[in-house]
Amino acid sequence: MESTHQNTTVYDVTLCVEELRAALAEHGITLPSLRVDLPSFAGSYQPPRGLVALGGCNAATALKLAAVLRNAAGQ
Repeated sequence: MESTHQNTTVYDVTLCVEELRAALAEHGITLPSLRVDLPSFAGSYQPPRGLVALGGCNAATALKLAAVLRNAAGQ
């Protein structure tokens, strides 16, 4: 998914969330609270700044995510 930073809609951020969820799943990582942060669309920013809420995870998941990121940085 290409980042445009223009006219971000709930749909755009939803696609982003789904893409991130799929990429994490490829590495056996699940962030159960991963979602679109709907209140981020309620502000007066123009264009809207939709946010992705990563949510919380347990320590084992955080360590696995850190390992995947370190491995990717080494490529």
